[in-house]
Amino acid sequence: MTGVHALLEIVVQFIFIWLAFTAIQGFHLERFFHRPPRTLPLAIVLLSTAIGYLCASFFLGILTEIGNLTYLVR
Repeated sequence: MTGVHALLEIVVQFIFIWLAFTAIQGFHLERFFHRPPRTLPLAIVLLSTAIGYLCASFFLGILTEIGNLTYLVR
């Protein structure tokens, strides 16, 4: 069961990172600069990784806590 849980966490984290990446790209941040810095794509990747990780951790935490609610009833 531990392997399935680890695989689920990895997949969920990649999904949330991808969602954050596509959402950040939708803002077209290069419009806010006269000359966009060369490191802007790297900053977008790092920002989307941070936001995606935080959202995935929140989502997985909620799922864990919902699973633990069964112990309240038992």
